[in-house]
Amino acid sequence: MKSFDFSLAGATLQALGSGALWWPRESTLVVSDLHLGKSERISRRGGAQLPPYDTRDTLARLETDIAATRPRQVICLGDSFDDLAAAQGLPEIERRWIARLQAGRQWMWIEGNHDPGATGFEGATLFELAAPPLVFRHIAQPGARGEISGHFHPKAGLTARGRTVTRPAFLIDSNRVILPAYGTYTGGLRVETPVLRQLMRPEALAVLTGPQPTPIPIPR
Repeated sequence: MKSFDFSLAGATLQALGSGALWWPRESTLVVSDLHLGKSERISRRGGAQLPPYDTRDTLARLETDIAATRPRQVICLGDSFDDLAAAQGLPEIERRWIARLQAGRQWMWIEGNHDPGATGFEGATLFELAAPPLVFRHIAQPGARGEISGHFHPKAGLTARGRTVTRPAFLIDSNRVILPAYGTYTGGLRVETPVLRQLMRPEALAVLTGPQPTPIPIPR
Protein backbone atom coordinates (compact mmCIF):
# COMPACT_ATOMS: atom_id res chain seq x y z
CA MET A 1 0.00 0.00 0.00
CA LYS A 2 1.57 3.29 -1.11
CA SER A 3 1.53 6.21 1.29
CA PHE A 4 2.97 9.61 2.07
CA ASP A 5 4.85 9.26 5.36
CA PHE A 6 5.31 12.20 7.72
CA SER A 7 5.60 13.14 11.38
CA LEU A 8 3.23 15.20 13.53
CA ALA A 9 4.02 16.07 17.18
CA GLY A 10 6.50 13.18 17.22
CA ALA A 11 4.02 10.62 15.85
CA THR A 12 4.90 8.88 12.59
CA LEU A 13 1.83 8.80 10.31
CA GLN A 14 0.97 7.62 6.81
CA ALA A 15 -1.46 9.35 4.44
CA LEU A 16 -2.91 6.52 2.37
CA GLY A 17 -4.02 6.89 -1.21
CA SER A 18 -7.58 5.98 -0.22
CA GLY A 19 -7.92 9.07 1.99
CA ALA A 20 -7.45 7.16 5.25
CA LEU A 21 -4.72 7.98 7.78
CA TRP A 22 -2.66 5.18 9.35
CA TRP A 23 -0.86 5.47 12.71
CA PRO A 24 1.32 2.35 12.77
CA ARG A 25 2.61 2.60 16.35
CA GLU A 26 -0.94 2.64 17.74
CA SER A 27 -2.38 0.32 15.07
CA THR A 28 -5.02 2.99 14.41
CA LEU A 29 -6.84 3.70 11.15
CA VAL A 30 -8.51 7.11 10.83
CA VAL A 31 -11.17 8.15 8.30
CA SER A 32 -13.35 11.22 8.06
CA ASP A 33 -16.62 12.32 6.53
CA LEU A 34 -18.00 8.98 5.35
CA HIS A 35 -21.46 10.57 4.98
CA LEU A 36 -23.11 7.14 4.95
CA GLY A 37 -26.72 7.30 3.78
CA LYS A 38 -26.26 10.50 1.80
CA SER A 39 -28.30 9.43 -1.23
CA GLU A 40 -31.21 8.45 1.06
CA ARG A 41 -31.03 11.77 2.92
CA ILE A 42 -31.05 13.79 -0.33
CA SER A 43 -34.05 11.83 -1.60
CA ARG A 44 -35.87 12.14 1.75
CA ARG A 45 -35.51 15.91 1.61
CA GLY A 46 -36.83 16.18 -1.93
CA GLY A 47 -33.51 16.41 -3.76
CA ALA A 48 -32.10 14.52 -6.73
CA GLN A 49 -32.67 10.77 -6.97
CA LEU A 50 -29.07 9.54 -6.82
CA PRO A 51 -28.16 5.86 -7.27
CA PRO A 52 -28.43 4.41 -3.73
CA TYR A 53 -25.07 2.65 -3.76
CA ASP A 54 -22.85 5.25 -2.09
CA THR A 55 -22.88 3.64 1.36
CA ARG A 56 -21.90 0.23 0.00
CA ASP A 57 -19.12 1.71 -2.12
CA THR A 58 -17.75 3.63 0.88
CA LEU A 59 -17.92 0.56 3.12
CA ALA A 60 -16.20 -1.56 0.47
CA ARG A 61 -13.27 0.84 0.35
CA LEU A 62 -13.12 0.98 4.13
CA GLU A 63 -13.15 -2.82 4.25
CA THR A 64 -10.17 -2.85 1.87
CA ASP A 65 -8.21 -0.47 4.11
CA ILE A 66 -9.06 -2.48 7.21
CA ALA A 67 -7.97 -5.71 5.52
CA ALA A 68 -4.67 -4.11 4.47
CA THR A 69 -3.80 -2.52 7.83
CA ARG A 70 -5.55 -4.87 10.31
CA PRO A 71 -6.03 -2.04 12.81
CA ARG A 72 -6.57 -2.49 16.53
CA GLN A 73 -8.61 0.74 16.52
CA VAL A 74 -10.64 2.70 13.97
CA ILE A 75 -11.45 6.39 14.49
CA CYS A 76 -14.19 7.99 12.38
CA LEU A 77 -13.72 11.75 12.55
CA GLY A 78 -17.32 12.90 12.34
CA ASP A 79 -20.01 13.19 9.70
CA SER A 80 -19.84 9.42 9.46
CA PHE A 81 -23.56 9.58 8.63
CA ASP A 82 -25.23 12.23 6.52
CA ASP A 83 -27.64 12.87 9.39
CA LEU A 84 -28.93 10.88 12.35
CA ALA A 85 -32.01 9.75 10.43
CA ALA A 86 -29.72 8.33 7.75
CA ALA A 87 -27.86 6.38 10.44
CA GLN A 88 -31.11 4.98 11.80
CA GLY A 89 -32.44 4.19 8.33
CA LEU A 90 -29.53 2.22 6.89
CA PRO A 91 -30.67 -1.11 5.41
CA GLU A 92 -29.97 -4.18 7.52
CA ILE A 93 -27.34 -5.46 5.08
CA GLU A 94 -25.33 -2.26 5.57
CA ARG A 95 -25.78 -2.31 9.34
CA ARG A 96 -24.43 -5.85 9.43
CA TRP A 97 -21.54 -4.81 7.20
CA ILE A 98 -20.56 -2.11 9.68
CA ALA A 99 -20.83 -4.62 12.52
CA ARG A 100 -18.46 -6.98 10.70
CA LEU A 101 -15.93 -4.19 10.23
CA GLN A 102 -16.16 -3.34 13.93
CA ALA A 103 -15.75 -6.91 15.17
CA GLY A 104 -12.63 -7.49 17.27
CA ARG A 105 -11.42 -3.88 17.35
CA GLN A 106 -12.04 -0.62 19.18
CA TRP A 107 -14.23 1.78 17.22
CA MET A 108 -14.54 5.49 17.95
CA TRP A 109 -17.29 7.67 16.47
CA ILE A 110 -16.28 11.34 16.76
CA GLU A 111 -19.33 13.59 16.58
CA GLY A 112 -19.66 15.78 13.49
CA ASN A 113 -21.96 18.64 12.61
CA HIS A 114 -24.11 16.24 10.56
CA ASP A 115 -24.29 13.49 13.19
CA PRO A 116 -24.07 14.92 16.72
CA GLY A 117 -25.01 12.36 19.35
CA ALA A 118 -25.36 8.60 19.45
CA THR A 119 -25.77 6.84 16.10
CA GLY A 120 -27.19 3.55 17.37
CA PHE A 121 -24.10 1.58 16.37
CA GLU A 122 -21.57 -0.20 18.55
CA GLY A 123 -18.46 1.71 19.57
CA ALA A 124 -17.79 4.80 21.65
CA THR A 125 -19.32 8.15 20.65
CA LEU A 126 -17.14 11.10 21.66
CA PHE A 127 -16.97 14.82 20.98
CA GLU A 128 -13.20 14.50 20.60
CA LEU A 129 -10.49 12.02 21.52
CA ALA A 130 -7.14 12.83 23.14
CA ALA A 131 -4.49 10.21 22.37
CA PRO A 132 -1.21 11.96 23.22
CA PRO A 133 0.60 13.36 21.43
CA LEU A 134 -2.41 13.69 19.12
CA VAL A 135 -5.99 14.91 19.48
CA PHE A 136 -8.80 13.85 17.15
CA ARG A 137 -11.83 16.06 16.47
CA HIS A 138 -14.19 16.88 13.62
CA ILE A 139 -13.45 20.57 13.04
CA ALA A 140 -9.97 22.10 13.35
CA GLN A 141 -9.46 24.65 16.09
CA PRO A 142 -7.15 27.64 15.47
CA GLY A 143 -4.00 27.39 17.56
CA ALA A 144 -4.28 23.63 18.13
CA ARG A 145 -1.23 21.37 17.85
CA GLY A 146 -0.99 17.69 17.13
CA GLU A 147 -4.53 17.89 15.77
CA ILE A 148 -6.21 15.46 13.37
CA SER A 149 -9.54 16.66 11.93
CA GLY A 150 -11.82 16.53 8.90
CA HIS A 151 -14.99 18.53 8.06
CA PHE A 152 -13.70 20.67 5.18
CA HIS A 153 -13.41 17.97 2.48
CA PRO A 154 -10.20 19.50 1.06
CA LYS A 155 -9.33 18.87 -2.58
CA ALA A 156 -6.38 19.99 -4.72
CA GLY A 157 -5.39 20.02 -8.36
CA LEU A 158 -2.15 19.01 -10.06
CA THR A 159 -1.35 20.08 -13.63
CA ALA A 160 0.98 17.99 -15.77
CA ARG A 161 1.37 17.91 -19.55
CA GLY A 162 -1.44 20.40 -19.96
CA ARG A 163 -3.93 18.32 -17.97
CA THR A 164 -5.23 19.14 -14.50
CA VAL A 165 -6.27 16.35 -12.15
CA THR A 166 -8.31 17.32 -9.07
CA ARG A 167 -8.56 14.90 -6.17
CA PRO A 168 -9.43 14.84 -2.48
CA ALA A 169 -6.35 15.82 -0.49
CA PHE A 170 -4.83 15.75 2.96
CA LEU A 171 -3.64 19.09 4.34
CA ILE A 172 -0.50 18.70 6.46
CA ASP A 173 1.67 21.13 8.41
CA SER A 174 3.63 21.01 11.65
CA ASN A 175 0.51 21.66 13.76
CA ARG A 176 -2.26 19.61 12.20
CA VAL A 177 -3.64 17.31 9.54
CA ILE A 178 -7.00 17.84 7.87
CA LEU A 179 -8.24 14.65 6.25
CA PRO A 180 -10.07 14.46 2.92
CA ALA A 181 -13.65 13.23 2.84
CA TYR A 182 -13.77 9.44 2.53
CA GLY A 183 -17.39 9.13 1.42
CA THR A 184 -18.38 8.40 -2.16
CA TYR A 185 -20.84 11.27 -2.69
CA THR A 186 -18.86 13.99 -0.93
CA GLY A 187 -17.78 17.16 -2.68
CA GLY A 188 -14.74 19.21 -1.78
CA LEU A 189 -13.32 22.60 -0.84
CA ARG A 190 -10.30 23.88 -2.74
CA VAL A 191 -7.22 23.94 -0.52
CA GLU A 192 -6.43 27.54 -1.43
CA THR A 193 -9.72 28.92 -0.10
CA PRO A 194 -9.25 31.51 2.69
CA VAL A 195 -10.65 29.39 5.53
CA LEU A 196 -8.12 26.63 4.86
CA ARG A 197 -5.21 28.97 4.22
CA GLN A 198 -5.91 30.67 7.56
CA LEU A 199 -5.81 27.32 9.38
CA MET A 200 -2.65 26.00 7.73
CA ARG A 201 0.92 27.27 8.12
CA PRO A 202 2.68 28.76 5.06
CA GLU A 203 4.79 25.62 4.55
CA ALA A 204 1.73 23.32 4.51
CA LEU A 205 1.42 20.58 1.90
CA ALA A 206 -1.60 19.19 0.13
CA VAL A 207 -1.24 15.46 -0.46
CA LEU A 208 -3.44 14.30 -3.32
CA THR A 209 -5.09 10.91 -2.88
CA GLY A 210 -4.90 8.18 -5.50
CA PRO A 211 -2.65 5.27 -6.48
CA GLN A 212 0.44 7.35 -5.67
CA PRO A 213 -0.20 9.95 -2.92
CA THR A 214 1.41 13.15 -4.22
CA PRO A 215 2.45 16.15 -2.09
CA ILE A 216 2.25 19.67 -3.53
CA PRO A 217 2.56 23.14 -1.95
CA ILE A 218 -0.72 24.83 -1.19
CA PRO A 219 -1.24 27.63 -3.72
CA ARG A 220 -1.02 31.08 -2.15
